[in-house]
This record gives sequence, structure tokens and C-alpha cells, in this order.
Amino acid sequence: MTLSPEIIKHMVNNLFNELVAYRRHFHANPELSYHEKNTASYISSLLAKWNIEHKTGVAGYGITGILKGKNPAKKIVALRADMDALPVTEKNNVPYRSMNEGVMHACGHDVHMTCLLGTLKILNAIKEKWEGSIKFIFQPAEEKLPGGAQGMIKEGVLQNPKPQAIIAQHVFPELEAGKVGFKTGKYMASSDEINITVKGKGGHAAIPSHFDNTVLAAAEIITSLENEINVKSTKESPTILSFGKIIADGAHNVIPPRVYIFGTFRTFDETWRKKAWQIIKTRSQQIGKKHGCKTDVNVDAGYPFVLNNKKITETLKKAAAVYLGKENIVDLDIRMTAEDFGYYSHVIPATFYRLGVANKKRGIVSNLHSDTFDVDEKSILTGTGLMIWNTLYLLNNL
Repeated sequence: MTLSPEIIKHMVNNLFNELVAYRRHFHANPELSYHEKNTASYISSLLAKWNIEHKTGVAGYGITGILKGKNPAKKIVALRADMDALPVTEKNNVPYRSMNEGVMHACGHDVHMTCLLGTLKILNAIKEKWEGSIKFIFQPAEEKLPGGAQGMIKEGVLQNPKPQAIIAQHVFPELEAGKVGFKTGKYMASSDEINITVKGKGGHAAIPSHFDNTVLAAAEIITSLENEINVKSTKESPTILSFGKIIADGAHNVIPPRVYIFGTFRTFDETWRKKAWQIIKTRSQQIGKKHGCKTDVNVDAGYPFVLNNKKITETLKKAAAVYLGKENIVDLDIRMTAEDFGYYSHVIPATFYRLGVANKKRGIVSNLHSDTFDVDEKSILTGTGLMIWNTLYLLNNL
């Protein structure tokens, strides 16, 4: 049997109702980062039912294993799906609405897990028809620093044996279901959390000689840093420093002794990234001192940028065109959002591509991380089938 696109689509179509049931189970039972106990148990029970060997409890609630075809040492490709949900209260009125109040799969990880499960079930059933091995990774805690990818790498998921490539897909409501998107090279930004505390003597706002103006110092820090850092942004290597939260718990006529500033810094240049950290620290302290204040700065280093290997990505883009048709393949732009898949992409050749999940006619258009986010479940057919096709294509063309 030659595993043509038509045969793979037929197998996935036959599994569709089962895949939808998996997705709806995940969606109705979401768990936050580092708390994916029941999610992991459900995945493990399915893998055990299919006689797929795997290891649980990796870097928390992570799961990994190797699915072997013929000549298993010939080539090895890794597949990754993230497992965690977000602290969002769902507003969708659907049968599979989240049963965990305040927790929601608003980023599509329910779809990611479903597509990887479908891929493993089908390829396990026909493992005598393909060569090589598939290292699969169900990863916890993508949504919260320090992220699950770093922990799983430290525990050896990319070793013994080492894959020649790793791929992952992510839902994308900016594309209609049935379409996918690719971007070679730098794709998603690094992401760091900036925490600044301006400290001084508080006091009555009408008597400047009796207080240190922590609020004015904070305002100058914000405007100065945004101007100084963001001017370095270029089209080829964009940079963003933004402050989204300020706590100055004074009053109309009270200057508080402390002001807290929280922001995000994102870029695509590791050398500039570290230089910018130092600029943020030095300038914040200089401005605070000018106003008679002390300034503490903590940069909580986050995920590195996502680097899509040129050869692997172009290979998969061509494969996707064969499977879905060229009209359903979209070129993506660089994005300032972040993903801890970036850790994998700096260790082995990687591709992180996008799966269209929107259906404008049905009103399924909400953005990621929103309380009305949902997907056209027909996208699961595309996501599972293409993951199978891409995996086999890489195993044959690496």
C-alpha cells in the first residue's frame, strides 16, 4: 500500500468522530500550566489502549515515547503538542464548554493534542508501511514561564535517540479551516518579562519637599525606555518594549512610596536582547536616582525566538502543497508573539507551522486567548492528516 494523500485522508475521515470526541473532552476539562494531571492521565490511557509505549511524568506532567516503523533507526522525526490551558472564563454556549470555571482552552492546545493522538493512532496501526521512528512529545506548561519545553529538553526528550528534526503546528484563527501557513527563518519573538519597582519617600502631593516623586520617576522610566529600546526595531529584526501594568497605589493628593511597573520585551536578536536588558536596568536606575528614588529592576528571561529551519520548512511547505493543494498554502509574516517551541528550534532543525481553524460563515473568528475562542472542528481533519503526511515526507526526504 502506497500512503498517498487520498489514503491518508480516508483514514483520518474514518477517525473523525473519535477525534472530535477527544478534542471535546480536552476542551471541557482544561487544566492550567503545571497542573495537567488529568489531561496527562487521559492521554496516557489512550496510548496504553493502543499499545504505544510511553513515559509519563516528564518535566512535570509531560509524556514522551517512540513509535517505531520498519528500520526504526533509519530516520527519526519528533512531533510536539502542548497540553495546558489558560486562566480564562469561557463564554461560548456549546456542549463542550469548559467545566472548570476560570480555565479554558483558549489557545487551541486541545486541538494540538487531538491531532497528535490521531497521528499516532493511525501510524501505529500501519507501522509496517513506513520506515523510521517518531518521537512524540506531549508537553505541559507552554503558557507560563519558565515553560515546559525547557524542562523536557533538560530531561532528554531530544536525546537517546536524537531526532533529525522536530515539527509542531498551532491553531490560527486568521486562516480559514483547510488552510495552513509557513514562514522560514525567524518566525516568533523571544519574550521577557520586565519588572521595575521605584521606591522612595511618599507624602502629601501638595508638599514636594516632603516626598520623592516615585510616580514622576516611573512615568519618565516608561517613556524613556520605550523610546530608547523601540527605536532599534527594524523590519528584518523587530523589537518591542511595552508596559502594560502600573501600580501606583496613592491618591489624588498622595504620592505612594512605591510604584510597580510591569512590561514585556520581545526581539529576534540574542545579542541585542541581552544588551537591552542592561539598558533597561541602567536607565531605570539613573532616572530613579535623578528623582531621589531607588529603582529595582528584574528581567525575567523568557522564551527564545522561534527559528524555522529553512530546509525543513521549505520541504514541509512543498509536502503540504501536495497534500492540500497550493491554493491552501499561505506565506506567514514574522510575529511578535512568543512560543516556548523556540527552545526546541535552537537545539535541532525545526518547523512551527499554522493550522487554519476559522469559519467566517459560521462566525468562528474569535482571536486566540479570548473567552469566545473556538475552532471549526473540520480543521482537525487537516491538522491530523497533514501531520501524518508531513511526518512521512520528512522520514523519506531528510
